[in-house]
Amino acid sequence: MGPHPAVAAIRLAVRRVLHDILTDHHSATDAAAHERPPSPLVLVACSGGADSMALASALAFEAPKLGIRAGGVTVDHGLQPGSDLRADEVVLRLRELGLDPAEAAAVTVGREGGPEAAARDARYAALDGAADRHDAAAILLGHTRDDQAETVLLGLARGSGIRSLSGMAAVSGAGGRYRRPFLQLDRQTARKACMAQSLPVWDDPHNTDPAYTRSRLRHEGLPALEKALGKGVVEALARTAQLSRDDADALDAWAGQAEAAVRDSTGLLECAKLYALPPAVRRRILRRAAIEAGAPAGSLFARHIEEIDRLITGWRGQGVINLPGKVVAQRQGGRLVIRQG
Repeated sequence: MGPHPAVAAIRLAVRRVLHDILTDHHSATDAAAHERPPSPLVLVACSGGADSMALASALAFEAPKLGIRAGGVTVDHGLQPGSDLRADEVVLRLRELGLDPAEAAAVTVGREGGPEAAARDARYAALDGAADRHDAAAILLGHTRDDQAETVLLGLARGSGIRSLSGMAAVSGAGGRYRRPFLQLDRQTARKACMAQSLPVWDDPHNTDPAYTRSRLRHEGLPALEKALGKGVVEALARTAQLSRDDADALDAWAGQAEAAVRDSTGLLECAKLYALPPAVRRRILRRAAIEAGAPAGSLFARHIEEIDRLITGWRGQGVINLPGKVVAQRQGGRLVIRQG
């Protein structure tokens, strides 16, 4: 008798991603055999919740069959009493699954960008640190199709454009470090897989705390949408993410090719040539120029790019535009100058 259908689905998703990681690893070792270990290490980021516990279990099951070393890391955000003890419990569970190394990383969560963004930034910094310490080939994240749907709705609410509607990528981070095997699976499948394997699961109270935007969206917004529009909203939003990502990737490539043609011999952007481009392509070039000048990508919103764009399309002698990261943009003699102020 085979495994429970949910367990089988989880393992298949992880197996496919591990095959991709192994292919990438072999390509890297062919190019620089002396720089990498013979067997790649893959870490799982595990909070102790159903999604990440199901992921950790599947990684522990599938990795040895492919000759891959498997480890795990849990991040202690320090936002709840006893969070350090909870992190120790998760590490123990990871070790019981056979994952090695298995460790907890304690972080201090700042305030920049709001509590959710600050916690996310601290978490990814800790995961990057763990990957660097152990020379991991990849880190698996347990984001599901439901998480993807929530991300698309949040992007839609912010009005941040098609890139924010494309949600989370299956592969992201420097060198494709982060992999998300579960973006085509729903949250219930992960929970069923844990139940079928008698895996203990911790439900983070922050996930039901209405103080957090994503929590309100999960427990109030999405159910209201499904009540009004019928079942299938989550699947449709996840499909929208993929279609939006394909479009955004194509526009990014177009902007990359067009950028050289709109710069003069000194490298400055020429306003007349920018004006001739489609708005979606032009704004991508402007955004990239602002980031290259030092504006933090996470703080650069659509309204900032629209202000710069008006220097091209609605020139009325405007003054300097202040951008995040102490970057300024101004029009001078038919050229667009974006620099540190």
